[in-house]
Amino acid sequence: MPATPPHPAFGSVEDVAERFAAHGYIPDRRLATTVFLQTRLDKPVLLEGPAGVGKTELAKTLAAVTGRRLLRLQCYEGQDESRALYEWDYGKQLLYTQMLRDKIGDLTADAPDLATAVRRIEEQDSVFFSDRFLAPRPLLDAVRGEQPAVLLIDEVDRADEALEAVLLECLAEYQVSVPEVGTYTATVPPYVVLTSNNTRDLSAALKRRCLHLFLDYPDAERELEILRAKDTGLSEATARHLVRVVRGLRELRLRKNPSISETIDWARTLAVLGVDELDPRVLADTANVVLKYERDLGRALDVLPSLVDPNRTLPEPGHHHPHHNGHHQPHHNGHHDHDHIGHHDHDHNGHHDHDHEVDGRVIRAAMDQQGRHDENYYGAPGPGPAARPTPGAGQGARAFAAVTRRRAD
Repeated sequence: MPATPPHPAFGSVEDVAERFAAHGYIPDRRLATTVFLQTRLDKPVLLEGPAGVGKTELAKTLAAVTGRRLLRLQCYEGQDESRALYEWDYGKQLLYTQMLRDKIGDLTADAPDLATAVRRIEEQDSVFFSDRFLAPRPLLDAVRGEQPAVLLIDEVDRADEALEAVLLECLAEYQVSVPEVGTYTATVPPYVVLTSNNTRDLSAALKRRCLHLFLDYPDAERELEILRAKDTGLSEATARHLVRVVRGLRELRLRKNPSISETIDWARTLAVLGVDELDPRVLADTANVVLKYERDLGRALDVLPSLVDPNRTLPEPGHHHPHHNGHHQPHHNGHHDHDHIGHHDHDHNGHHDHDHEVDGRVIRAAMDQQGRHDENYYGAPGPGPAARPTPGAGQGARAFAAVTRRRAD
């Protein structure tokens, strides 16, 4: 009997929205429709968009709402497919080798000739690469597991294109082929959610197998509704004011925009401090909750007064605000921004970076490009072996070679 999910399937798009909202995730109509179609069509869904808009959280909530177990494959540059599909349990295989060495005499004791003895030993080769020695990784576990699953393939854009090719079979047929054993096909197809921060373009073959949805920052009302659902402890009026401030920050040329989760953290921070009404001073003291780069923080401190009170008059160009470390902060006044070390920003290569010419988000995207490190960089994948051994055959040969050497001793 095939396993069935412990919770009923979604009855409608509205049912998706209601059940997600009950778990604190507020989807818009388009997102709720995509999730409903995913569960009805048994197709993976690819979520693309900036970091911090709820892509990963959607998969977690989908698992909670449906009662399925969550399996997560976190992608990274240089990732080997064995980390995604399966590995052989070398410890068990080594133990089996030891057992075979002890029993090899019994296996061949009554063999009439050498050929028969060799054939009996060869028959044990298949045991080395059988299901009992297979260590499943997220993809195989999602397909072979007895319990229905939600498979989250997170930040697939950071993986190499070779791993994309490995994913295609699983995404299209919900199956994984193990050359030494056979093909595993899911009894209950997993719900597959892929996320991408758009650091590179994904292949057309991968996109073709998925429903696609671009997630952007929500509008003001939905972001406020998310704050309500998270029970941050901030009053309604203050939460609404905070959402307006955050949306104003996102309009700046920041290296990293405040995410939804960081907005929630900021609201909780202000609630812990007992803030009933927003003012520039308290926001400046806590802006590091949502702004993680010093230059972004400097820009924000200049405009926070106007974001809190749109009728407030900003300082004249050339006037500098004090900062906690005593340095001057940059201004949006048509002149070059000044950072803490001179008149221009310097990147890691020592080149000048004029803020009015280069968007910080462009710099961030360039830093996320794959292959940017050479083989001498710590953690870089490097050139790897000159030739990759044939899976299975090389492992079995090494195991039986060990038996033969011990036998000879």
